[in-house]
Amino acid sequence: MVNQQGSAAQSDRGKQILDVFNNAFGDLLAGDPDAFQTKFRKMAASPFAFYRGSACLFYKDLEPGAVQGPFLDKRTSQVWIHGDLHAENFGTYMDSRGELVFNVNDFDEAYVGPFTWDLYRLVASLALLGYGKALSDKQISKLISAFAAAYRERIHEVASSSGVPRFTLRTAKGPLLEALRSARVQSRIEVLNSSTEIKDADRCFKRSKGVIELDESMKEKLATAFGNYLTTLPVLPTENTCRIKDSIGKRGVGIGSAGLPTYNVLIEGTSEALENDRIVYLKQSQPSAVSRHVNIEAARQYFKHEGHRTVISQRALQDHADPWAGWTEIDGVGYMVSEVSPYAVDFEWSDVNHIDEMVAVCADFGRATAMMHGAADKDSEFAGLVDFSTEEAIHAAICKDEAGFEHLLLDFGHKYADKVREDHKLFVDMFRNGQIPGLESDA
Repeated sequence: MVNQQGSAAQSDRGKQILDVFNNAFGDLLAGDPDAFQTKFRKMAASPFAFYRGSACLFYKDLEPGAVQGPFLDKRTSQVWIHGDLHAENFGTYMDSRGELVFNVNDFDEAYVGPFTWDLYRLVASLALLGYGKALSDKQISKLISAFAAAYRERIHEVASSSGVPRFTLRTAKGPLLEALRSARVQSRIEVLNSSTEIKDADRCFKRSKGVIELDESMKEKLATAFGNYLTTLPVLPTENTCRIKDSIGKRGVGIGSAGLPTYNVLIEGTSEALENDRIVYLKQSQPSAVSRHVNIEAARQYFKHEGHRTVISQRALQDHADPWAGWTEIDGVGYMVSEVSPYAVDFEWSDVNHIDEMVAVCADFGRATAMMHGAADKDSEFAGLVDFSTEEAIHAAICKDEAGFEHLLLDFGHKYADKVREDHKLFVDMFRNGQIPGLESDA
């Protein structure tokens, strides 16, 4: 009887996973099933990879009563949040002042919601990461506790002072500093050489595998969309950088971009020297997974479309954000636009394996998260949506029960990671046995 009950429970959970995925990905999957074969292959690789690609399931699991709970009140339930805060969504970028910064990246799921949702998603990812590195439960608890303590302390510092430093080449240490140094030695010419070539003394895209040739009608739409994008930038580029040299389409096949139309545009640099050319990409934006589970009318009214939401959220949550991040529309659909930057380097965990070093990184992630949560509030240009001091509100909430705050994150991180590992097994079995609607079995 126990086995039958367990089998029935697994069957119910499997159906729930498929239902959530169908609601989130169904239309895109129907339009490009090959891209989702690739996406799901990547998700099948490990519980962590499955977690990365299933933010929609995470928020569905949080839904019952998730907008209430410890540390949440009217203000802390309406903080600008990242929405997909996991251990691999941190890295470097070149800010609008020309300074290399280590911070949170990838704002596709950003929205307004409970600040604890970001923390829940991050600590569960730390538990999965630690499990993948064969850490004991006690060691995983050290990672989560380090994150929680550093977040709590940095929120207090941000609430008490306006001079809290960011992670830069001058302030970062350990693996974060190494990531910044790695980004610093990158160059735009390397990016250009990887995807472009010289023909007739000018640069154009290579027509390699995965490139989609555009017809003249689509090129015209793209040129119009690019022109509209330029008007959304904080500083309008010089006239030279407005000239399009070439444009192509690409298929989105990543864990987060499967099935989404994407375009690359090659533009003139600051001079006619070919090494100064730039590549910008346009990616169709989807509704945030968070937005399906909160009811905040002000947020729905604030954003013009999903591309606008993605970029405005990035500007809100990053101080001096990437100056090339902007938005546009193609056929009435919102796109986010940004440079293919050589200085955007994702944090790499593969070489971080000593427990003390991992604990230090998790603490720095806690500090970065706190500073992100404190960025978009009444003191920023985005006060029209979040009109109070977020760091003060979060600090006041945590101070009521600091020990309970850490315990909450420890408990959630371990329990949800266990759930993800079971879900991953179910997903792999359904995928390999051809049980995902819309995807044909390889048999």
